[in-house]
Amino acid sequence: MLEALKRYRWPLLLSILVQVALLLHVVGIWHSEPLTRLEYQLYDMRLNLTRQDKVDPRIVILDIDEKSLAEVGRWPWSRHRLAELMDVLFQHYHIKLAGFDVVFAEPDHSSGLPALQQLAKGTLANNPDYQAALQQLTPTLDYDARFARSLSGRPTVLGYYLSGDSEQQSGQLPPPVMDAGQLPPSNLQGAQQAIGFGANLPILQKAARSAGHFNPIPDLDGVTRRVAMLSGFNGHYYEPLSLAMYRSLNGQPPVLLEKPAGVGSDNYAAIDYLRVGDARIPIDTELAARVPYRGPAGSFAYLSISDVLAKRVPLSALQGRIVLVGTTAPGLMDLRSTPFSAVYPGVEVHANLLAGMLDNRFPAHPTYLLGAEVLLLLILGIVLLLILIRAKPLKAALTCLLAVLLVLGGNLWLWRQEYVDMPLAASLALIAAFFIIHMTYGYFFESRSKRQLAGVFGQYVPPELVEKMSADPEKYTMEGDSRELTVLFSDVQGFTSIAEQLDPQQLTSLINEFLTELSTVIRQQHLGTIDKYMGDCIMAFWGAPVADPDHARSAILSALDMQKVMRQLAPRFAERGLPELVIGIGINSGRMTVGDMGSQYRKAYTVMGDAVNTAARLESLTRLYGVDIIVGELTRNATRKEFLYRELDHVRVKGKDEPVTIYQPVCLASEASAEQTRAVQLFQQALRHYREQNWDMAELQLLSLQQAEPNSTLYALFLQRIAHYRKQPPAPDWDGVSQMDSK
Repeated sequence: MLEALKRYRWPLLLSILVQVALLLHVVGIWHSEPLTRLEYQLYDMRLNLTRQDKVDPRIVILDIDEKSLAEVGRWPWSRHRLAELMDVLFQHYHIKLAGFDVVFAEPDHSSGLPALQQLAKGTLANNPDYQAALQQLTPTLDYDARFARSLSGRPTVLGYYLSGDSEQQSGQLPPPVMDAGQLPPSNLQGAQQAIGFGANLPILQKAARSAGHFNPIPDLDGVTRRVAMLSGFNGHYYEPLSLAMYRSLNGQPPVLLEKPAGVGSDNYAAIDYLRVGDARIPIDTELAARVPYRGPAGSFAYLSISDVLAKRVPLSALQGRIVLVGTTAPGLMDLRSTPFSAVYPGVEVHANLLAGMLDNRFPAHPTYLLGAEVLLLLILGIVLLLILIRAKPLKAALTCLLAVLLVLGGNLWLWRQEYVDMPLAASLALIAAFFIIHMTYGYFFESRSKRQLAGVFGQYVPPELVEKMSADPEKYTMEGDSRELTVLFSDVQGFTSIAEQLDPQQLTSLINEFLTELSTVIRQQHLGTIDKYMGDCIMAFWGAPVADPDHARSAILSALDMQKVMRQLAPRFAERGLPELVIGIGINSGRMTVGDMGSQYRKAYTVMGDAVNTAARLESLTRLYGVDIIVGELTRNATRKEFLYRELDHVRVKGKDEPVTIYQPVCLASEASAEQTRAVQLFQQALRHYREQNWDMAELQLLSLQQAEPNSTLYALFLQRIAHYRKQPPAPDWDGVSQMDSK
């Protein structure tokens, strides 16, 4: 583990820094605007995924649209026209409640009453007829009073605005629903505070049942997703239009703070919910609720006010409904940017909020989500680091994809089932950042490792092994190591005399051609490591630098294929007037030292040891025994079930005291013919008789074998030895071992 930490210290460090930065963003110590904007976009996506594509019949929007402006006149309309509208709505259509998404801050002088009253105080002050007529006309011409009378005694709610950048105050505010002393510290600190307001005329405010502000809270990107449920002014807190309408519908229940579960009476820092009658409204630290948008604009029925005034609307369209008076006319500037559209009627924002209160369904973002998000980031970071630290690209991609699916799936489940707004951006950013960091590091690290390995081992081992080694480059070094390996020596028999017959160009071409063909068999077909070329000789080994449990098998297969290649080259050489080349191959297995060895001037990745020397001696014995391949006893024992072997002799090679048994791999056991198998068995019997000094039986077997292979050097060698021992019998302690005095 410590080795892995050291190797991957840079991606680990970068990953930890990313995780810390995201945690700082989540807890609010550091703010990332891109992450915040991403969170907004993900929130909007969830709203769109769960939108309701049907019209809510409970709330109807009376629209001050372009048609109404054309028929009734430009806005603002005279108050007697609005009074007429109230009478039509309550007396003819019998609506349940009327709310206004407009403010009536200025007196209506369109009747000319102020001018008449000025005359009554001046020029016509002493005219009794004028005074009497004016007194009689005043109730009719006082449009504000007329409008107030139409509001009085009816369930009507007016709208107004609170200002955070202007101290100007006009009109009369409604009674507050809460004082600052009732709020916990965290909410009190985050609440929206106004320094001015634009409210309705006192006469109108007193006549209406209540009033609410229509101030949204645009987010960083200018989109309206929240509305303050309580906004402060001069130490008092006021409700929005939607909440005022909901309370009017339900008998004016108080706005209560719902304390967190298990918390004492005064021992809490923040609240997550307001309780208003049957409605439970989730709020954030700014005392704002997320607007439960039902869908795009048009989620509520829109009726033109001109049609209502003219009673062209059927009774069923308005009877028993909640009415919101607002505008979609572009010139009246009540269009908002929302998650569903950049141009969205502001009046419909209040309709969505009111519908959410009626349904008791709001997107919730309780304070405990902060701890949940921190915990999720910590768990995600630890799990991903443990997996990605050594993961291959495909595994890393699948892991990160699975993490994204789990996070998205859990988040959407919370949203659909509980309507909980669990933050998502930081978790997705963490997964994406970890993936990019580890994939990028892995790409550059592996590329560098491959280049290093190719530079170090490329001249010895085939590209396939370099590719395998690059998967875990730390395992492969040039440092010396002791391993069980198999080494091969091949040499052209009689090459010195052949070379004397060729000019330098022919000799060079000949050597290059057959060495290339043999090297291809070793490197590409059997993934061997070429140690060196020594003139016409090749030295190769298996089992290093990449471990190969079948190193003995690979070496023998390579030797058999090398002999096959030499037979295929013979006709090509003959066509060019070149001599036929015959190679002898010696193979031996055993423990060897492998590594980068040499001097400060030149080093090579090579093998050394007694087993290597034995392999070289075995190659030289191929000429004596007249066979193409000779292997040592350990090599034969490791592969005895896979190849048909002919035991050749017990020999004591030069420089060694212990005898070794040498074998010739004839072919794969699965490909052996009956004749080959019988010949091997007969020679084994001849060897037994030979070692028992039963010269007659041994000679008889050998002569029988020689009839099938009259040119066999092997049979002739043992017949010659038998003839020698008949004349000069071996010593009494003779063990059947042949002493080899030359290399």
